[in-house]
Amino acid sequence: MIQVSSLHKTFGDRVLFDRVTWQVQPGQRVGLCGPNGSGKTTLLRMLAGEIEADAGQIIRPAGLTVGYLPQDGLTHAGRTLRDEATLAFAPLLELRAEMHRIETQLADPGIVGDAHDALLHRYAEAQEAFTHGDGYGIEAKVDAVLRGLGFAQEDFDRPADHFSGGWQMRIALAKLLLARPRLLLLDEPTNHLDLEARNWLEEFLVEYPHPVVLVSHDRYFLDAVVTAIADINLRKLDTYPGAYSAYLTDREARVARLRAAKQQQDEDIARIQLFIDRFRYKASKAKQVQSRVKMLEKITPIEVPPERKKVHFTFPASARSGRTVLELRDAAKAYGDVRVFSGVNLHVERGDHLALVGPNGAGKSTLMRMLSGAEGPDSGERTVGYRVHTQYFAQDEATRLDPALTVYETLAAGSPVDMVPSIRNILGGFLFTEDDVYKPVSVLSGGERTRLAVARMLLRPSNTLILDEPTNHLDIDSTDVLLEALAAFGGTLIFVSHDRYFVDRLATKVLDIGGGGAALYPGTYEEFRWSRTRAGAAPTPASPAPPVAATEPSSPRTGARPGREAARKASAAPEPAARRTGPPSAAEHKRRQVKARRQERRTQALRKRIAELERRIAEREEQIRGLEARMAEPDLYADESAATDMVKRHQALMWEVGDLMNQWEALEEEAADRERAAVMPAGDASGTRR
Repeated sequence: MIQVSSLHKTFGDRVLFDRVTWQVQPGQRVGLCGPNGSGKTTLLRMLAGEIEADAGQIIRPAGLTVGYLPQDGLTHAGRTLRDEATLAFAPLLELRAEMHRIETQLADPGIVGDAHDALLHRYAEAQEAFTHGDGYGIEAKVDAVLRGLGFAQEDFDRPADHFSGGWQMRIALAKLLLARPRLLLLDEPTNHLDLEARNWLEEFLVEYPHPVVLVSHDRYFLDAVVTAIADINLRKLDTYPGAYSAYLTDREARVARLRAAKQQQDEDIARIQLFIDRFRYKASKAKQVQSRVKMLEKITPIEVPPERKKVHFTFPASARSGRTVLELRDAAKAYGDVRVFSGVNLHVERGDHLALVGPNGAGKSTLMRMLSGAEGPDSGERTVGYRVHTQYFAQDEATRLDPALTVYETLAAGSPVDMVPSIRNILGGFLFTEDDVYKPVSVLSGGERTRLAVARMLLRPSNTLILDEPTNHLDIDSTDVLLEALAAFGGTLIFVSHDRYFVDRLATKVLDIGGGGAALYPGTYEEFRWSRTRAGAAPTPASPAPPVAATEPSSPRTGARPGREAARKASAAPEPAARRTGPPSAAEHKRRQVKARRQERRTQALRKRIAELERRIAEREEQIRGLEARMAEPDLYADESAATDMVKRHQALMWEVGDLMNQWEALEEEAADRERAAVMPAGDASGTRR
């Protein structure tokens, strides 16, 4: 598909690539990985033809169309959102315009004879090409992709220049996906997507028929999408088959082999050098010495990638809070005429790891500000529990840093005395090394400020953390430092993140926000998605309006977003089943594997849900036994009011256990059906079902 041969690229005195040879195969989806500054974006730009290599060449087949999505910097203006996205079909739009011109000419009574016949012939050709390109499905494709990326129906006719920076990148991504280039290059495509849009994009790319090369710091996204990893390190590029998780294992094994080979080579060189030094001036050994000198000159030193230091960090100890941490009762919030929340009730208990999910603009950040106390509700109550010490990380936390302080001084200021020795380790984990720690905050980039703000948070004692997008601008290594610290955090955690791996690892409860309300789901994010699917809900409760400007509050809008399956079908017509004969193709085999993995994940989520129900049933039965023991005591009925309340509580628990048992039986039956289906043969060698 595309070949890189002896590629060499430098910036100043720094060599990024040295004689790199690589190729992208048809249908391959490659994730570019490597340390910050290793050249991932530079390689994408060279593949896209935006910059030239210093030496070597990139060989592209004739007719190859390349689509490139940069990290930022794209803006669209002068058209509505729908019209801007429709530009992805420029050749078909030209054909449609030509057909309209010919129709006008054919209506002219003055055009007769050969001229009329020629117009008819050209019209037939244009119409055939337009139909073959599925020109009549343009509108459906545009609507499906825009909805999949989070745009609401009422946004389609808004001017494109009214959308803020993050939504501008979504418009660019939509145009790329609709154009379906033969080589798709994506630099951090998930940066501005919420969880549902990321899930939709995952499925779209898995079904994409052409090669994809992408950079992402979302390991879950990489695991779900890529078929190979290209690791950039030490000016070279090494390819590992499989997803990101497999790459981590394979890379560790490869580096271990390199270290062993390097150690053996160093020992051999030392032994040869010792012989040379010992017999250098002995005439009888001159020939052997010269032989070993030449041997040393021929040895190519083995380079080993520097070991990535793993920083382990635990939060400083803080006083234990009461059981109730935060509570909202009938909370409402509006900005002008735009009502964000109405009648929200939320109870957060000690130890909860609560993830807030929902489309961009649904009100997640607004709710986080209300929970933190940065903003009060317009009506209703916010109650803080006993001995609750809160630390709030806002989306704009980086702008609150003192620009006059250095990086080190920022962390040292207000840090507990016993945490001072850990400051350099934490800074190293967030990519501030050597002299970087003495830089003033005023010269840091936006991403560096965000990393510093996260690092500062890790040093301050608290028992309740409220984190709004803490992983923005963090690479995978830095995210892992934060993730491990939060996973071991013994307090209460409330957070918003669009990093699926981050949410999966941390969340024990999920709060689904949209349509002016909030619904609580116990369990992990995978279980939340399963619950929503089982309930027949749309993927997202509300499709919000993209924010017009970063300073304006986003307004929620109702209206269900179509399912990702419908979007995928609208944008890629599969081959009819009647035509599928013979052994399954490699693509069909891959699709079956992906489907099997999805089924396995759903079954695992089902089993987790069953285990959670069994735990809840056991808890309720234990409570019932305790109540029955109390109800058996004669003195209970001396207080008629207390006895009545206890009987009502006992009855309510019995009803609840009955309902939980019904759910448990239904889930057990579904799990058994899934497991039986998993072991049954799906079809014979011809691809037909047995």
